[in-house]
Amino acid sequence: MNAKMVKRSIIAGVFTFSALFAAGSVTAAPKKFAGELAYQHVQYLTEEIGPRVAGSENETKAREYIIDELEKLDLKVEEQKFSYTKGESANVIAVKDNKHTDKQIIVGAHYDSVSNGKGADDNASSVGVILETAKALEKRNLAYDIKYVFFGAEEVGLRGSNYYANNMSTEEIDNTIGMINLDSLLAGDKVYVYGGAGEDGWIRDLALDIANKKNIPLETNPGINPEYPEGTSGDWSDHAPFKAKGITIAYFEATNWGLGDLDGYTQTEKHGGIWHTQNDHLEFLDREFPGRVQEHLNHFTNMLTWVLADIKKEL
Repeated sequence: MNAKMVKRSIIAGVFTFSALFAAGSVTAAPKKFAGELAYQHVQYLTEEIGPRVAGSENETKAREYIIDELEKLDLKVEEQKFSYTKGESANVIAVKDNKHTDKQIIVGAHYDSVSNGKGADDNASSVGVILETAKALEKRNLAYDIKYVFFGAEEVGLRGSNYYANNMSTEEIDNTIGMINLDSLLAGDKVYVYGGAGEDGWIRDLALDIANKKNIPLETNPGINPEYPEGTSGDWSDHAPFKAKGITIAYFEATNWGLGDLDGYTQTEKHGGIWHTQNDHLEFLDREFPGRVQEHLNHFTNMLTWVLADIKKEL
Protein backbone atom coordinates (compact mmCIF):
# COMPACT_ATOMS: atom_id res chain seq x y z
CA MET A 1 0.00 0.00 0.00
CA ASN A 2 1.34 3.44 -0.94
CA ALA A 3 2.43 5.24 2.22
CA LYS A 4 1.21 8.54 0.81
CA MET A 5 -2.39 7.94 1.83
CA VAL A 6 -5.28 10.31 1.77
CA LYS A 7 -7.00 11.54 4.87
CA ARG A 8 -10.71 11.56 4.45
CA SER A 9 -13.86 12.56 6.26
CA ILE A 10 -17.53 11.98 5.61
CA ILE A 11 -19.75 14.91 6.56
CA ALA A 12 -23.49 14.63 5.96
CA GLY A 13 -22.85 11.77 3.60
CA VAL A 14 -20.50 13.78 1.34
CA PHE A 15 -16.97 12.45 0.82
CA THR A 16 -14.14 15.01 1.02
CA PHE A 17 -10.37 14.75 0.97
CA SER A 18 -8.07 16.69 3.27
CA ALA A 19 -4.97 15.44 1.48
CA LEU A 20 -4.53 14.97 -2.24
CA PHE A 21 -2.31 12.65 -4.22
CA ALA A 22 -2.14 11.84 -7.89
CA ALA A 23 0.10 9.77 -10.15
CA GLY A 24 1.88 8.42 -7.07
CA SER A 25 2.91 11.74 -5.51
CA VAL A 26 1.44 14.18 -3.00
CA THR A 27 0.43 17.62 -4.23
CA ALA A 28 -0.74 20.70 -2.36
CA ALA A 29 -2.64 22.00 -5.37
CA PRO A 30 -6.27 22.78 -4.48
CA LYS A 31 -7.77 20.64 -7.21
CA LYS A 32 -10.07 17.67 -7.37
CA PHE A 33 -8.56 14.33 -6.47
CA ALA A 34 -8.98 11.70 -9.20
CA GLY A 35 -11.35 9.15 -7.72
CA GLU A 36 -13.16 11.53 -5.38
CA LEU A 37 -16.22 11.76 -7.61
CA ALA A 38 -16.07 8.02 -8.27
CA TYR A 39 -16.24 7.45 -4.51
CA GLN A 40 -19.35 9.60 -4.27
CA HIS A 41 -20.99 7.52 -7.00
CA VAL A 42 -20.06 4.29 -5.22
CA GLN A 43 -21.41 5.68 -1.98
CA TYR A 44 -24.75 6.62 -3.54
CA LEU A 45 -25.20 3.35 -5.40
CA THR A 46 -24.42 1.26 -2.31
CA GLU A 47 -25.65 3.31 0.65
CA GLU A 48 -28.64 5.11 -0.87
CA ILE A 49 -29.77 2.35 -3.25
CA GLY A 50 -28.16 -0.80 -1.87
CA PRO A 51 -27.96 -4.24 -3.52
CA ARG A 52 -28.95 -4.03 -7.20
CA VAL A 53 -30.12 -7.53 -8.07
CA ALA A 54 -30.79 -8.12 -11.76
CA GLY A 55 -34.36 -7.27 -12.71
CA SER A 56 -35.11 -5.68 -9.33
CA GLU A 57 -36.45 -2.24 -8.43
CA ASN A 58 -33.02 -1.31 -7.10
CA GLU A 59 -31.38 -2.22 -10.41
CA THR A 60 -33.84 0.16 -12.07
CA LYS A 61 -33.00 2.88 -9.53
CA ALA A 62 -29.31 2.43 -10.27
CA ARG A 63 -29.97 2.65 -14.01
CA GLU A 64 -31.97 5.85 -13.54
CA TYR A 65 -29.14 7.32 -11.45
CA ILE A 66 -26.59 6.50 -14.14
CA ILE A 67 -28.77 8.05 -16.84
CA ASP A 68 -29.22 11.22 -14.75
CA GLU A 69 -25.46 11.55 -14.28
CA LEU A 70 -24.71 10.97 -17.97
CA GLU A 71 -27.32 13.49 -19.08
CA LYS A 72 -25.38 16.17 -17.18
CA LEU A 73 -22.56 15.64 -19.69
CA ASP A 74 -22.36 16.39 -23.40
CA LEU A 75 -23.26 12.82 -24.39
CA LYS A 76 -25.96 11.08 -26.39
CA VAL A 77 -27.71 8.76 -23.91
CA GLU A 78 -30.11 5.91 -24.57
CA GLU A 79 -31.48 2.75 -22.95
CA GLN A 80 -31.24 -0.64 -24.61
CA LYS A 81 -33.94 -2.78 -23.01
CA PHE A 82 -33.84 -6.56 -23.09
CA SER A 83 -35.51 -9.53 -21.46
CA TYR A 84 -34.10 -12.86 -20.37
CA THR A 85 -35.45 -16.09 -18.92
CA LYS A 86 -36.20 -14.76 -15.44
CA GLY A 87 -36.68 -11.05 -15.93
CA GLU A 88 -36.10 -7.77 -17.71
CA SER A 89 -33.26 -5.30 -17.60
CA ALA A 90 -31.55 -2.69 -19.78
CA ASN A 91 -28.18 -1.40 -20.82
CA VAL A 92 -27.38 2.30 -20.68
CA ILE A 93 -25.41 3.62 -23.65
CA ALA A 94 -23.76 7.04 -23.80
CA VAL A 95 -21.71 8.24 -26.77
CA LYS A 96 -18.99 10.88 -26.91
CA ASP A 97 -19.02 11.56 -30.63
CA ASN A 98 -16.04 12.44 -32.80
CA LYS A 99 -17.59 13.81 -35.97
CA HIS A 100 -14.43 13.04 -37.98
CA THR A 101 -14.52 9.25 -37.56
CA ASP A 102 -16.85 6.29 -37.18
CA LYS A 103 -14.24 4.32 -35.25
CA GLN A 104 -15.07 3.72 -31.59
CA ILE A 105 -13.81 2.45 -28.26
CA ILE A 106 -16.39 0.72 -26.06
CA VAL A 107 -15.91 1.18 -22.30
CA GLY A 108 -18.18 -1.06 -20.26
CA ALA A 109 -19.10 -2.24 -16.77
CA HIS A 110 -22.11 -3.85 -15.16
CA TYR A 111 -24.19 -1.95 -12.61
CA ASP A 112 -26.16 -4.81 -11.06
CA SER A 113 -24.99 -6.78 -8.02
CA VAL A 114 -25.78 -9.92 -6.09
CA SER A 115 -28.03 -9.80 -3.01
CA ASN A 116 -25.15 -10.32 -0.54
CA GLY A 117 -23.44 -7.15 0.63
CA LYS A 118 -24.05 -3.88 -1.18
CA GLY A 119 -21.98 -4.40 -4.31
CA ALA A 120 -19.40 -1.68 -3.67
CA ASP A 121 -16.47 -3.62 -5.11
CA ASP A 122 -18.63 -5.65 -7.50
CA ASN A 123 -19.45 -3.44 -9.26
CA ALA A 124 -20.37 0.07 -8.16
CA SER A 125 -16.62 0.73 -8.21
CA SER A 126 -16.45 0.47 -11.99
CA VAL A 127 -19.60 2.52 -12.54
CA GLY A 128 -18.08 5.30 -10.45
CA VAL A 129 -14.76 5.22 -12.31
CA ILE A 130 -16.45 5.36 -15.72
CA LEU A 131 -18.77 8.19 -14.71
CA GLU A 132 -15.86 10.25 -13.38
CA THR A 133 -13.79 9.49 -16.47
CA ALA A 134 -16.65 10.54 -18.75
CA LYS A 135 -16.82 13.86 -16.92
CA ALA A 136 -13.04 14.32 -17.06
CA LEU A 137 -13.01 13.75 -20.82
CA GLU A 138 -16.18 15.72 -21.56
CA LYS A 139 -14.37 18.64 -23.22
CA ARG A 140 -11.42 16.68 -24.61
CA ASN A 141 -10.95 15.96 -28.31
CA LEU A 142 -10.25 12.24 -28.63
CA ALA A 143 -9.14 10.11 -31.55
CA TYR A 144 -12.30 8.00 -31.63
CA ASP A 145 -15.89 7.93 -30.52
CA ILE A 146 -16.14 6.70 -26.94
CA LYS A 147 -19.17 4.55 -26.19
CA TYR A 148 -19.78 4.11 -22.46
CA VAL A 149 -22.03 1.08 -21.88
CA PHE A 150 -23.41 0.16 -18.45
CA PHE A 151 -24.63 -3.43 -18.58
CA GLY A 152 -27.64 -4.80 -16.74
CA ALA A 153 -28.02 -8.33 -15.40
CA GLU A 154 -24.36 -9.36 -15.51
CA GLU A 155 -24.64 -11.43 -12.36
CA VAL A 156 -27.16 -13.80 -13.95
CA GLY A 157 -25.08 -14.74 -16.97
CA LEU A 158 -23.60 -11.65 -18.65
CA ARG A 159 -27.07 -10.89 -19.98
CA GLY A 160 -26.53 -7.22 -20.78
CA SER A 161 -23.16 -7.52 -22.47
CA ASN A 162 -24.27 -10.58 -24.42
CA TYR A 163 -27.35 -8.72 -25.62
CA TYR A 164 -25.31 -5.69 -26.66
CA ALA A 165 -22.61 -7.69 -28.45
CA ASN A 166 -25.09 -9.97 -30.20
CA ASN A 167 -26.95 -6.94 -31.56
CA MET A 168 -23.87 -5.22 -32.97
CA SER A 169 -23.96 -4.85 -36.72
CA THR A 170 -21.05 -6.05 -38.83
CA GLU A 171 -20.24 -2.40 -39.48
CA GLU A 172 -20.11 -1.57 -35.77
CA ILE A 173 -17.89 -4.56 -35.04
CA ASP A 174 -15.54 -3.53 -37.85
CA ASN A 175 -15.44 0.03 -36.50
CA THR A 176 -14.69 -0.99 -32.92
CA ILE A 177 -11.02 -0.46 -32.09
CA GLY A 178 -11.38 -2.20 -28.76
CA MET A 179 -13.54 -2.88 -25.72
CA ILE A 180 -12.32 -1.95 -22.22
CA ASN A 181 -14.11 -3.69 -19.35
CA LEU A 182 -13.93 -2.78 -15.68
CA ASP A 183 -15.03 -5.08 -12.86
CA SER A 184 -14.39 -5.20 -9.10
CA LEU A 185 -11.83 -2.45 -8.56
CA LEU A 186 -11.77 -1.82 -4.80
CA ALA A 187 -11.04 -4.86 -2.67
CA GLY A 188 -8.15 -6.71 -4.28
CA ASP A 189 -4.61 -6.48 -2.96
CA LYS A 190 -3.24 -5.42 -6.36
CA VAL A 191 -4.42 -3.54 -9.42
CA TYR A 192 -4.33 -5.32 -12.77
CA VAL A 193 -4.98 -4.93 -16.46
CA TYR A 194 -5.40 -7.87 -18.87
CA GLY A 195 -5.76 -8.28 -22.60
CA GLY A 196 -5.70 -10.78 -25.40
CA ALA A 197 -2.79 -12.95 -26.46
CA GLY A 198 -0.07 -11.65 -28.73
CA GLU A 199 -0.93 -8.52 -30.70
CA ASP A 200 -4.45 -8.61 -29.26
CA GLY A 201 -2.94 -7.43 -25.98
CA TRP A 202 -1.94 -4.01 -27.31
CA ILE A 203 -4.42 -2.04 -25.12
CA ARG A 204 -3.14 -3.86 -22.03
CA ASP A 205 0.43 -3.12 -23.10
CA LEU A 206 -0.42 0.55 -23.65
CA ALA A 207 -1.90 0.74 -20.15
CA LEU A 208 1.14 -0.93 -18.60
CA ASP A 209 3.45 1.47 -20.44
CA ILE A 210 1.47 4.48 -19.23
CA ALA A 211 1.41 3.12 -15.69
CA ASN A 212 5.18 2.65 -15.72
CA LYS A 213 5.71 6.26 -16.84
CA LYS A 214 3.21 7.60 -14.31
CA ASN A 215 4.47 5.49 -11.39
CA ILE A 216 1.20 3.58 -10.99
CA PRO A 217 1.63 0.02 -9.55
CA LEU A 218 -0.43 -1.59 -12.30
CA GLU A 219 0.35 -5.25 -13.00
CA THR A 220 -0.95 -8.01 -15.23
CA ASN A 221 -1.62 -11.69 -14.65
CA PRO A 222 1.87 -13.19 -14.15
CA GLY A 223 0.91 -16.46 -15.85
CA ILE A 224 1.78 -18.77 -12.96
CA ASN A 225 -1.41 -20.72 -13.72
CA PRO A 226 -1.00 -22.33 -17.18
CA GLU A 227 -4.76 -22.16 -17.74
CA TYR A 228 -4.45 -18.35 -17.85
CA PRO A 229 -1.35 -17.34 -19.82
CA GLU A 230 0.57 -14.25 -18.80
CA GLY A 231 -1.31 -11.04 -19.51
CA THR A 232 -4.68 -12.70 -20.08
CA SER A 233 -7.72 -13.50 -17.95
CA GLY A 234 -10.77 -15.73 -17.98
CA ASP A 235 -14.04 -15.09 -19.81
CA TRP A 236 -16.09 -14.46 -16.66
CA SER A 237 -16.91 -10.77 -17.09
CA ASP A 238 -18.43 -8.42 -19.65
CA HIS A 239 -15.43 -8.41 -21.98
CA ALA A 240 -16.14 -12.03 -22.97
CA PRO A 241 -18.99 -11.44 -25.50
CA PHE A 242 -16.88 -8.83 -27.30
CA LYS A 243 -13.82 -11.06 -27.36
CA ALA A 244 -16.03 -13.75 -28.93
CA LYS A 245 -16.84 -11.29 -31.74
CA GLY A 246 -13.13 -10.87 -32.50
CA ILE A 247 -12.89 -7.45 -30.84
CA THR A 248 -9.67 -6.57 -29.01
CA ILE A 249 -10.34 -6.34 -25.26
CA ALA A 250 -8.72 -4.96 -22.14
CA TYR A 251 -9.93 -5.63 -18.62
CA PHE A 252 -9.17 -3.68 -15.41
CA GLU A 253 -9.58 -5.45 -12.06
CA ALA A 254 -8.24 -5.52 -8.50
CA THR A 255 -7.47 -8.94 -7.05
CA ASN A 256 -4.45 -11.13 -6.21
CA TRP A 257 -3.31 -13.79 -8.67
CA GLY A 258 -0.81 -15.19 -6.18
CA LEU A 259 -3.46 -16.59 -3.84
CA GLY A 260 -5.80 -19.58 -3.70
CA ASP A 261 -6.15 -21.49 -6.95
CA LEU A 262 -4.03 -18.88 -8.77
CA ASP A 263 -7.01 -17.91 -10.91
CA GLY A 264 -7.66 -14.38 -9.67
CA TYR A 265 -10.72 -15.31 -7.60
CA THR A 266 -9.07 -14.94 -4.18
CA GLN A 267 -8.84 -11.18 -3.97
CA THR A 268 -7.11 -10.53 -0.65
CA GLU A 269 -4.57 -12.16 1.60
CA LYS A 270 -6.38 -10.85 4.70
CA HIS A 271 -9.98 -11.83 3.96
CA GLY A 272 -9.95 -13.95 0.82
CA GLY A 273 -12.74 -13.09 -1.60
CA ILE A 274 -14.86 -9.99 -0.94
CA TRP A 275 -17.13 -10.04 -3.96
CA HIS A 276 -20.47 -11.85 -3.58
CA THR A 277 -20.17 -11.75 0.22
CA GLN A 278 -21.68 -9.69 3.04
CA ASN A 279 -18.34 -7.87 3.26
CA ASP A 280 -18.78 -6.10 -0.07
CA HIS A 281 -19.62 -2.66 1.29
CA LEU A 282 -17.69 0.53 1.98
CA GLU A 283 -17.74 0.35 5.77
CA PHE A 284 -15.99 -3.02 5.78
CA LEU A 285 -13.50 -2.10 3.06
CA ASP A 286 -12.56 1.22 4.67
CA ARG A 287 -12.14 -0.42 8.08
CA GLU A 288 -10.19 -3.48 7.01
CA PHE A 289 -8.13 -1.89 4.23
CA PRO A 290 -7.61 1.76 5.25
CA GLY A 291 -6.98 3.97 2.22
CA ARG A 292 -7.27 1.14 -0.31
CA VAL A 293 -10.62 2.20 -1.76
CA GLN A 294 -9.42 5.75 -2.37
CA GLU A 295 -6.06 4.63 -3.74
CA HIS A 296 -7.63 2.15 -6.17
CA LEU A 297 -10.23 4.64 -7.38
CA ASN A 298 -7.43 7.13 -7.96
CA HIS A 299 -5.35 4.64 -9.92
CA PHE A 300 -8.15 3.26 -12.07
CA THR A 301 -9.72 6.65 -12.81
CA ASN A 302 -6.35 8.05 -13.86
CA MET A 303 -5.51 4.96 -15.91
CA LEU A 304 -8.81 4.87 -17.80
CA THR A 305 -8.63 8.59 -18.50
CA TRP A 306 -5.03 8.39 -19.73
CA VAL A 307 -5.63 5.32 -21.89
CA LEU A 308 -8.67 6.82 -23.60
CA ALA A 309 -6.80 10.08 -24.18
CA ASP A 310 -3.72 8.36 -25.62
CA ILE A 311 -5.16 5.40 -27.48
CA LYS A 312 -4.53 5.32 -31.23
CA LYS A 313 -4.63 2.30 -33.52
CA GLU A 314 -4.99 1.94 -37.26
CA LEU A 315 -7.17 -0.94 -38.33
